[in-house]
Amino acid sequence: MPPMTLSRTELFPGFSVSAQGFGGMALTDVYGGIDDEQALATLNHAVDTGVTFIDTADVYGAGSNEQLISRLLRDRRSEVELATKFGIEGSPAQGYTGVRGDAGYVRAAADSSLTRLKTDVIDLYYMHRRDTRVPIEETVGAMAELVADGKVRHLGLSEVTASELRAACAVHPIAAVQSEWSIWSRDVEARVVPAAAELGVGFVPYSPLGRGFLTGTIQAATLKEGDFRHRVPRFGGDALEANAAVVEAVQSVAQESGATPAQVALAWLASQGRRFGLPVVPIPGTRRPERIDENAGAAVVVLSESNLDVLDAAAALVVGERSADPKWVSKGRES
Repeated sequence: MPPMTLSRTELFPGFSVSAQGFGGMALTDVYGGIDDEQALATLNHAVDTGVTFIDTADVYGAGSNEQLISRLLRDRRSEVELATKFGIEGSPAQGYTGVRGDAGYVRAAADSSLTRLKTDVIDLYYMHRRDTRVPIEETVGAMAELVADGKVRHLGLSEVTASELRAACAVHPIAAVQSEWSIWSRDVEARVVPAAAELGVGFVPYSPLGRGFLTGTIQAATLKEGDFRHRVPRFGGDALEANAAVVEAVQSVAQESGATPAQVALAWLASQGRRFGLPVVPIPGTRRPERIDENAGAAVVVLSESNLDVLDAAAALVVGERSADPKWVSKGRES
């Protein structure tokens, strides 16, 4: 498959990014060990292909992912739209230990990220998870001060409810919501996505390939020891077996449309963006450069109405929650 250069998307007025981003968490030990030079080569290949919207977080690899990305930025900062996040204590691989959203923590976290990234500004700074002990107005107010200080260009929120998004937008413009959204994770369509469309906020789906499951390459026996997916209910033995029906639906559409399952999953998100009327920029992660080329190929995949009907029906087949703690994601706090 020849490499394909991606087009651009205006995620938020005045903020254009590559039509597909790159999720940096894949380049940490969350899926098992990885060599830093291999990881850096993958990042460079992403930018070469036009995937310039690079997403990370201070919690990924306990800061090591930001340090890795700083090596990319050293030579290519002007080519990259940089997103990072604050708010989670712990790690994806070892388990999360808490959430912080108080104003002092926000400012300290931003300074620490800037130091690790070795840059003077973050293009998109997300609240990674909601600290329900702190009014969201306090958290977003502190984030807004970072914009005023020139340390951050745009603000984002991850896994917020529609009401939390509205409250945040009343404090400062929010450029993007980042939440899990894919063929088998569609709960955000009930309230959060329509609210984002109404408020003019872009949407950045993480895990658009179902943490790899929708590609048809994941079985319980293939998950390495320490792989954090062991803690996700829908990756449990019985659930994983039942969810094979979802993969079969994706594979059938892929065969009919002459695409790969990953491309179908990404093309489906593009169609959902058109359906709901908002910019959608997924951030699939991978360790392999050839997968970046494959994912970029989704841009030319056209799904028919019958294809979409098959994929819509697949959502009803999903077994198991997408998070071990329902309140960790927006679904558990929506009312």
